[in-house]
Amino acid sequence: MERLTLHSLAARPVSVPLDPPLTAASGQVPEAPLVLIDLHSEEGVTGCAYLFCYSPVVMGPIAETLRNIEPMVKGAAVAPQDLDRLLRARFRLLGVQGLVGMAMAGLDMAAWDAQAKAAGVPLVRLLGGAPAAVPAYDSHSMLTAEKAAEAAAAACESGFRAFKVKIGHATIAEDLAVIRAVRDAAGPDMAVMVDYNQSLSVPEALARTAVLDNEGLAWIEEPTIAEDFAGHAKIARETRTAIQFGENWWGLPDMQKAVAAGASDLAMVDVMKIGGITGWMKAAALAEGAGLPVSSHLWPEVSAHLLAVTPTAHLVEYLDLAAAVLQQPAELRDGKVLIRDEPGSGVAWDEAAVARFAV
Repeated sequence: MERLTLHSLAARPVSVPLDPPLTAASGQVPEAPLVLIDLHSEEGVTGCAYLFCYSPVVMGPIAETLRNIEPMVKGAAVAPQDLDRLLRARFRLLGVQGLVGMAMAGLDMAAWDAQAKAAGVPLVRLLGGAPAAVPAYDSHSMLTAEKAAEAAAAACESGFRAFKVKIGHATIAEDLAVIRAVRDAAGPDMAVMVDYNQSLSVPEALARTAVLDNEGLAWIEEPTIAEDFAGHAKIARETRTAIQFGENWWGLPDMQKAVAAGASDLAMVDVMKIGGITGWMKAAALAEGAGLPVSSHLWPEVSAHLLAVTPTAHLVEYLDLAAAVLQQPAELRDGKVLIRDEPGSGVAWDEAAVARFAV
């Protein structure tokens, strides 16, 4: 593999319409606000990555943060571990959460993509694994019972063996109606999961999970606010159903605190918030030590590579918010995401679509 030298960074905000909108108990996302990153090397290899910004308010600031980072890394080797150490040192006083952490994670993902392309191998091989079909779950927004049943039936027909729906309706009776509609449509062999998206207080979560314990769910996700490790730990102790938690861990320190608190029975890692691919590999090691099965949050095309080399890999979330701007969105077959045996992470732009959705 040739040595790559970082020449420049390009960051382009795009807003991709979502039909239907992504709806949760804690809010709605009608469009996916993304920042597309191109890491250009002096050797002509370009690494690509994207960030999901949750709110359009921060697309511009994140793109500007990446442009401001460029002079710090220009001329450096495209070596993700070294770039991570360099930027952590530069931002020691500020910290590396929030916008800075997101920008660093995007740079990290683009650097790994560039390295894999330079080596002529898919990312998974660069990380020590091999292309595979990674089991996935079909991930859905908050739906009515009728719509949830339709989605679950379609998931069965597509070969999925796991299905997730967001809940957190006004009453537990409404939550139960959705869950039972899914179960009736999907049958007894489908793993069914639910996601509260941080919408409950701890007492309300305990009251609802006590009821949901009788529904045979594979997991209950983020019942209370992500910052409340003690609250999640209390819920995990008192609930028979597995508690899923982690998509909002900002880097390894948050994950370490959650593990120490016993805040979750499972781990859901977000490649952006955990610190890019470099951060994911550290998180995978921590999860192995703690005996926590790891599932992914978003980024199905990249997350499949990462789960393929994660010792306690569980499921990849199939919810592709960037598909409209990708040359080849995540490929699904029989309920699994396929890792193509092609150089890189699988992220490459459909430039006509990028121009159409540019902000």
